[in-house]
Amino acid sequence: MDFDGNIEHLRMAYWSILVTAGPVLLVALAVGLVIGILQAATSINEQTISFVPKLAIVMLTMALASSFMLTTMTDYFAFVFETIRTMGG
Repeated sequence: MDFDGNIEHLRMAYWSILVTAGPVLLVALAVGLVIGILQAATSINEQTISFVPKLAIVMLTMALASSFMLTTMTDYFAFVFETIRTMGG
């Protein structure tokens, strides 16, 4: 495999990671930001107030996006295994 092929595989791997984990991370960031603003506005500095809602919403997001995430990873690994198969013979 040449250098450009390796770079293309790395690019596809990074893109798959970004597309798969991105929605969950963005939701966690948004929820954390909203809760942080509410805590700053109300002067409540309890750590569990930010942890429990964020955990619940991230788990809900993962449940709702699981089909999309599984499809994305399946497509990527099908590409990887097809590339391995073509290299072997």
